Amino acid sequence: MRLAVNVDHIATLREARGENEPDPVIAAGICELAGAEGIVCHLREDRRHINDRDVRLLRDVVKTKLDLEMAATDEMLKIAIETLPEIVTLVPEKRKELTTEGGLNMASEKERLKDYIKELRSKEISVSLFIDPEPVNVDLAIELNADIIEIHTGKFANTRTERDQITELSKIGVTARMASELGLVVTAGHGLNYTNIFPLLSIAEIQEVSIGHSLMARAVFTGLQKAVEDMLNIVRRIN
Repeated sequence: MRLAVNVDHIATLREARGENEPDPVIAAGICELAGAEGIVCHLREDRRHINDRDVRLLRDVVKTKLDLEMAATDEMLKIAIETLPEIVTLVPEKRKELTTEGGLNMASEKERLKDYIKELRSKEISVSLFIDPEPVNVDLAIELNADIIEIHTGKFANTRTERDQITELSKIGVTARMASELGLVVTAGHGLNYTNIFPLLSIAEIQEVSIGHSLMARAVFTGLQKAVEDMLNIVRRIN
């Protein structure tokens, strides 16, 4: 299993004071040197954390792969084509949400998304769709010609009972296996931390996890390099 690190919350801290530090671009370099195999950033329409300058500089400095999370808008399409990240992950976006609350509603705008994804792929950008763990979403991802699905693990991460965790883990497993069998690359993310990541390690079809908040929270106490290394030891099953 690979680890991609989301650096949004470095930018969140910067924007809390409206200053220049800490810089998510520098953070990305530290994460890569620590062994991360991808850098993720979400350019929101309201620019609440990551901004256009960050995306441009991240494109210049990231040596592994850059995954640009974004809403499927005309503005973001233009930015993606200008920037050319290795991956674009299409996510739903609400102005008042604290963080992404669920997967894409692909059925309601299927034709528009199909054209949108076609445009991105024509620029040799791989397209990932952020989906809730339901088989119907895998069928839609195939129909839309996506390359990757990222399974939304937020509900799993927020479970409070063992029964609920098993239920959500089963949904993730079924979705991951179905997607893999149909030729999609399978990744997962949202709400994952140093504890709840362990059950996902048993799902062989999940090739990569995207983690941000819990890494940055640990980095406050251990430093960013150590926080990334600790998570890598888990996902790579190093004792």
